[in-house]
Amino acid sequence: MSADIILIGPPGTGKTTVGELLAAKLDVPQCPMDELRWEYYREIGYDADVQKSLWEQQGFDAVARYWKPFEAHAVERLLSAHHDCEPGCVIDFGAGHSVYEDESLFARVQQALAPFPNVVLLLPSENLDESIQILAERTEGLAPSGFDHTVFVKHPSNHRLARHIVYTKGETPEQTRDRIIVLLGR
Repeated sequence: MSADIILIGPPGTGKTTVGELLAAKLDVPQCPMDELRWEYYREIGYDADVQKSLWEQQGFDAVARYWKPFEAHAVERLLSAHHDCEPGCVIDFGAGHSVYEDESLFARVQQALAPFPNVVLLLPSENLDESIQILAERTEGLAPSGFDHTVFVKHPSNHRLARHIVYTKGETPEQTRDRIIVLLGR
């Protein structure tokens, strides 16, 4: 059984920050998907020029669709590279790496996550509309123009992949870290 902790969730939920805090407290490595993904994407043909053209001609939604097969591959690669590492590690996914419209891509990610019992979805609030509002405020000025948190918060993929959900409203990242440690019996 894997001792890894995997954090998933929408942009701005604190996956990387909480991941850093968990890794430090548990004295294990942190593996942030956002730092590793481009290498994995290039393995299966990611092209920055294609992305740039999509961005210029069709905007963020087209780029997000282009990324989907690369994101599924990156999840498979990252999890296979770190599965059963002792004493475990903390992996924080980029927001898109756990949201899939395409059922075949979702099934691949679901299968890759199957051996990992500690998949934690971070959300600000049980009230999804409130979560959207909180995340929009947190990422104001950071997200692309017209970016909508709704799909990341309300899409069923995150809930289907998660084994645990942690709501963070009103907590410091350190409090969230400590609650995750207790929740997972670490």
